[in-house]
Amino acid sequence: MEFISLYLPAFLLVFCRISAFFVVAPVFSSRNVPGTFKIGFTFFVALIAFTTVGFSSPVSFDTLYLLSIIRELLVGICLGFVSYLFFTVVQIAGSFVDIQMGFAIANVIDPMTGASSPVLGNLKYMLAMLLFLVFNGHHLLLKGIMESYTWIPLSNDLFAHMYSGELSDFMLKTFSTVFALSLQMAAPLVVAFFLTDVGLGLLARVAPQFNIFVLGMPLKILLGFILLILLFPGFIYIYEDLFTSMFQSMQKLIDLMGK
Repeated sequence: MEFISLYLPAFLLVFCRISAFFVVAPVFSSRNVPGTFKIGFTFFVALIAFTTVGFSSPVSFDTLYLLSIIRELLVGICLGFVSYLFFTVVQIAGSFVDIQMGFAIANVIDPMTGASSPVLGNLKYMLAMLLFLVFNGHHLLLKGIMESYTWIPLSNDLFAHMYSGELSDFMLKTFSTVFALSLQMAAPLVVAFFLTDVGLGLLARVAPQFNIFVLGMPLKILLGFILLILLFPGFIYIYEDLFTSMFQSMQKLIDLMGK
């Protein structure tokens, strides 16, 4: 009982951070993963992390313990949210393309997130998930949350960074970076559709007898699929750079919260 009362508070803090991370992080937060597996996996990962950091930093039940739980939950949520933000890049880029192709009215339910998503965005999201697993990105996520205790100990100063505005500034910059990456990813198709609209507008002025509204939609869909087929081989390099940016942002966040 003395051993439990001495080390149980620290283990609960470790469990709170890792469980909050897995609730938000990509791959692990997917609805396709059973809830019982998530709980058991979180428990054993927390147990492994506790054996490395828990014994060296004992925590006691006191009046500030509730604040410590909230702080650890926020640390896990922030780390998982930053990694999840970069997965929304492909969905945002897909929504830009869907609006131009006319697929925006045919949104589908994404089984991964349970939310409505664009057709091409859902396709790119599944492709990103497969490439993420191929690149062993889930192993790097586990490594990141395990090594976060080296830089962000259980007695961290997260509330001070939140009060100073450093954390909100970082999240705002990351959010703007995500939108910039999504625009870059969708730029080739968006520019091609814009030039198609310009050509159809000129055709409507030169030959008014053509019904541009009837001709334009299937033409843009055909052009979109042709460009997607041509661009598909290059997606592996785009996603590789995207995942690199994701892990760099996670490292910057860990440095910010642990400095």
